Amino acid sequence: MLRTPTGRRRLDILEWLKDPAAHFPPQRHIDPVEDGVSAHAVAVKLGVSRSVAETHLGLLVNTGLVRTKRIRWRTYYRRDEMRIAEVARMFEKGW
Repeated sequence: MLRTPTGRRRLDILEWLKDPAAHFPPQRHIDPVEDGVSAHAVAVKLGVSRSVAETHLGLLVNTGLVRTKRIRWRTYYRRDEMRIAEVARMFEKGW
């Protein structure tokens, strides 16, 4: 999933979500570190439509690398550091 050409975009998203305050503009009433980043903000950063960004984010959520948080009618995305560390350990062991 991460080795395909579009996988590069997912790796970029994961990298940006490490420090969302540095990579995304401030959002009203939302702390990007605590709450996450909207699909719209990711889409703008990638230069794609929101639906394309939501597809990438959905794959990251389905693999457990990203978590979601609903605030009002929007979904915000942030990294799941524990799951990312777990996956990294599996690859280090040769899984």
